[in-house]
Amino acid sequence: MEDRLDLVVVGAGPFGLSTAAAAQEKGLRTLVLGRPMGFWTDHMPARMLLRSGTDWHLDAAGTHTMEAYLAARGTPADLPLPLASFLDYARWFRERKQLDVVEEYAASVVPEAGAFSVRLAGGDSVRAAAVVAAPGVQHFAHRPAWAETLPREVALHSSDAVDFDGVAGRHVVIVGGRQSAYECAALAAGHGAARVDLVHRHPVPRFEHVSWSFFDDYLDKSLKEPGWWRHLPEEERQEIVTRCWTAGRATLEPWLPPLLDPEVVHVHAERDVRRVERAGTGSGLRFTLTDGQVLSAHQVILATGYRADVGRIPYLRPVTDLIATRDGFPVLDERQRTTVPGFHMTGFVATQDFGPFFGFVRAAPVAASLISDALTR
Repeated sequence: MEDRLDLVVVGAGPFGLSTAAAAQEKGLRTLVLGRPMGFWTDHMPARMLLRSGTDWHLDAAGTHTMEAYLAARGTPADLPLPLASFLDYARWFRERKQLDVVEEYAASVVPEAGAFSVRLAGGDSVRAAAVVAAPGVQHFAHRPAWAETLPREVALHSSDAVDFDGVAGRHVVIVGGRQSAYECAALAAGHGAARVDLVHRHPVPRFEHVSWSFFDDYLDKSLKEPGWWRHLPEEERQEIVTRCWTAGRATLEPWLPPLLDPEVVHVHAERDVRRVERAGTGSGLRFTLTDGQVLSAHQVILATGYRADVGRIPYLRPVTDLIATRDGFPVLDERQRTTVPGFHMTGFVATQDFGPFFGFVRAAPVAASLISDALTR
C-alpha cells in the first residue's frame, strides 16, 4: 500500500465500488477496503430474485453497465434478474475498472494532520487525503423490543436468513409484510416448511409490475442541481416519499404469489405481535397477536427493516462524536460530505438528505459522480 493515497473507500458494495471507479477515472489514487459485495453474498439467499432491471448499474461513466455486461457475456436479459447475475456483474465491473481492493475490513478511521489514518482489521494502516464510508445496511438491522430476549439462532433478522435448508418440516413465523418478508415466505415454503405464518401491521400488499423509471427524473435533478432534495418544500418531499413507498414497499413483485403455497403460507394482515414466550421447556415459541390469536413456531424471521444509527458502525468510533447527525443519519452537504472535512458517507445513510431513492442501487452512479466531483475540485 502507498504511504499516502488520495482516497480510501471503506465498503465494497455497490456504492463503494461505484464511487471508487468514478474517483479513479478522475485520476485519484484510490483504494477500496472490504470484501467485494460481501453483504450481498453473505446476507442474501442464493436463490434470491432482484426487483431491479437491466438498466440499474454501477458505472457513473455509463460504459460498464449491466447491459454491457450481458452483451459481453452473451447472456439474455431475463427478468427477474437472479442475485447471482448481479454478483457476477459486480465482479466484471471491478475487473474492467481495475479497482484496487484489499479484502480486509477497516478497524478504525482517525483524522490525523489534515488527512486520515485508516487501520485495517489485520493491523496494517493506510493514510489518505479523503475517506468515503459506504456502510452496508447490516449495521442497521432493526429488531423489535420483544425479540431482544430471544436467542439469535431462533429469531433471525431477514438479513441473516440466507439458508433455508433447515426449515423443512418446521413452523416459521415471519414478522413483516414487504418484499423481503414475502420472499422469505416463498423460500421457506419452497424448502419444505410445514407452515409459514406472515404477520404484518398493514393490509395485504398489491402484487403487480412496478416501473422504476420515475427514479430517473429525481436522480437527474440530484446530479444537475446538487442539494435539490433538501430545498424542496416539505409537501413536495412527502409526495415523493409516498410515491417511492408505494412502488418500493406497498407493491410487491407479481412473480411472488405462485410461490406462496396457500396450504403452507398463511397471512395475518393488520395484526402485530403482542407478546412472545417460550413454549414449555422445548425450543418452540408461542406468539400472541394483537387480535388474540396464538401462533406456535420453531423459528421467527424478523423482516423488520433497518434504522440508521451512525454510532453502530464500529470503524467510525474515533470520529462518531465529530459527525453531526440527525435521527441517526449523518448530516450531509450537497456532495455527501459530513461535518468532518474530507470525510464523505454514501448509500443508505444518505437517504435523509438526498431522498429515499438514494437507498437503491440505481442511485450509486449519481452518488459516485457527486462525490468524485467534490474530491477533484
